[in-house]
Amino acid sequence: MEATTCNGSVDGSPVFYLVGIPSLPESLFLLVFFIFLLFYLLILMGNTLILVAVVAEPSLHKPMYFFLTNLSALDILFTTTTVPKMLSLFLLGDHFLSFPACFLQMYLFQTFTCSEAFILVVMAYDRYVAICRPLHYPVHMTPQTNAALAAGAWLAAFLLPIPPAVQTSQMAYNNINHIYHCFCDHLVLVKASCSDPTPQTLMGFCIAMVVSFLPLLLVLLSYARILASVLRINSREGRSKAFSTCSSHLLVVGTYYSSIAIAYVAYRAELPPDFHIMGNVAYAILTPILNPLIYTLRNKDVKAAITKIACLRSSSGIGALGL
Repeated sequence: MEATTCNGSVDGSPVFYLVGIPSLPESLFLLVFFIFLLFYLLILMGNTLILVAVVAEPSLHKPMYFFLTNLSALDILFTTTTVPKMLSLFLLGDHFLSFPACFLQMYLFQTFTCSEAFILVVMAYDRYVAICRPLHYPVHMTPQTNAALAAGAWLAAFLLPIPPAVQTSQMAYNNINHIYHCFCDHLVLVKASCSDPTPQTLMGFCIAMVVSFLPLLLVLLSYARILASVLRINSREGRSKAFSTCSSHLLVVGTYYSSIAIAYVAYRAELPPDFHIMGNVAYAILTPILNPLIYTLRNKDVKAAITKIACLRSSSGIGALGL
């Protein structure tokens, strides 16, 4: 797609220069690289471990863990969209992104952000049916229904970011555009353009409201119904068991929306650009690194499955050595 540059010429190949963190001295680039690399490896290892555990352990072949595999796969894709380029920037000084690559990164970042919000809603619905309508759970949460819910969440997430991505790509840009960020995000691309940013900023805000607050409202409504149902349980042990099945999901929801709040406040507040950038970077890394920790530390079924797999691997390793 051709893009009209700010000087009025027509050029099909504007490029974007990722500034990174403006006030960060180059002497600290290597340290930041290793920190981000460590986080990225932890995200890959933690979420892959959950995927393997759920697939390999028959006792985890339940709707709740099916949606958990979607969340783990999503976290891997979400961070892979941004972190490798950030690593290249801090290690190799690779600041440039082509026009198509920058907009693809922006589109995928928005897509996986939407996917996470929608998958969390689906997981909240699963917990609502399990606790509030337990006798109907096998009927409502069939494999076909689970697949349809997950597919609907992914499809909606892939469709919603298309309008802002297309319209932002048609704005006017210079041949070289400085992006004060570590990756291509919608608002920084709008700011880098020479066109009037108001329509795109408004569209981005409206989509953010739909993607963030509508799913949050649905999650809160689900848990309001769950809380009312749990409080009607006479047995203290029954109430405790019901709450324990929701605790991991509630922590993940809390982490996700806390990271969004940090990014939003960092952007809206009158703070230096570095705070805006780090707020978004924290949002891109915080949830994917905490999700596997929450589900492995607080969910006894997942923890038991991972322990079992680890023991089997250790036993096979000892057997291979002939011990």
